[in-house]
Amino acid sequence: MNRMAAVALSFLVLVPGGYAAAQVAGSSTLGVAVEEMKAVALGWSVKKQILGQSVYNEQKQRVGKIEDLIVAPDTSVSFAIIGAGGFVGLGRHDVAIPVGQLKQQDGKFVLPGATKEAIKALPKFEYAKK
Repeated sequence: MNRMAAVALSFLVLVPGGYAAAQVAGSSTLGVAVEEMKAVALGWSVKKQILGQSVYNEQKQRVGKIEDLIVAPDTSVSFAIIGAGGFVGLGRHDVAIPVGQLKQQDGKFVLPGATKEAIKALPKFEYAKK
């Protein structure tokens, strides 16, 4: 267990009532339950462990980089936005890849069957206009 997880879990033992730093507004309980806090402590940080990470194919060739994650209205993480090509963001081709297609092997993100050319051939992802 890493130090951050150990600190988070030791904090949970000291919190009374089964909720970690719960707040009450009206009749709704805010915050996360102890069991949920364990999942948070053991989960991935998008900012530190996912965004900006390179994506490889099975031949260990870099095919792109994770630029963003899309959270669906049902709160599930549904798509990874992968940027391929370009230099310093210029000429980059962003595509939406279902997160279920990404695998993690040896600490790296792998998109089986991908090549830079195959990613560039996919429709370009564009954010919805407000």
